[in-house]
Amino acid sequence: MSSDAAALRLAGVTRVFPQSGQALEVLRGVDCAVVPGELVALVGPSGAGKSTLLHIAGLLERPSAGAVEIAGIEAGSLDDAGRTALRRKTIGFVYQSHRLLPEFSALENVVVPQMIAGVSRRAGAERARALLDRVGLAGRADHRPGKLSGGEQQRVAIARALANAPALLLADEPTGNLDPKTAEGVFAVLRELIAETKLGALIATHNLDLARRMDRIVELRDGILIQAQT
Repeated sequence: MSSDAAALRLAGVTRVFPQSGQALEVLRGVDCAVVPGELVALVGPSGAGKSTLLHIAGLLERPSAGAVEIAGIEAGSLDDAGRTALRRKTIGFVYQSHRLLPEFSALENVVVPQMIAGVSRRAGAERARALLDRVGLAGRADHRPGKLSGGEQQRVAIARALANAPALLLADEPTGNLDPKTAEGVFAVLRELIAETKLGALIATHNLDLARRMDRIVELRDGILIQAQT
């Protein structure tokens, strides 16, 4: 990765789905760049295509047209194995539902993605403990998700997303299932970690109060991404 590369760059991205014999154009020439250390809010009404945009940015889905660049690497020419390797190395995900593995402890949930990436269990556990400590869960490392509160589960999910030191963090309504006080705590941790690690982050949210506290807001409207007026 070049030191001046954008964490994420989308150029002319479109996504078309066939529907009842017609073409449904969800994304229409989306252009977007997220630079290292920047926290960008993605807003728009339900059904606007925010999740589709995140899936394309996260290399989980291919665009119908346009270019996707992650950490200076253009993904369009990569085969599925190459896209998986790039995603594993450079992208972290946080979802509205934490999606932790219920049979594993908090520590193990943060170790697993590192082991998949080739890190030894011992080294992975050391980094996992450091990350859990950073999100305020050092004393809960050995607890399974079912023994953690909603806010604690989401902080484990954040630690997991950062486990492989990504260049880009993508989050889809990461505080959507939390009460306002808990959501505030989770957002504060997320914002601090992004500032410290200098990764770029694109966060889809319906919470306009949180969105206004990010570096900038982009809005998906009629399939086009625009700079939001706040």
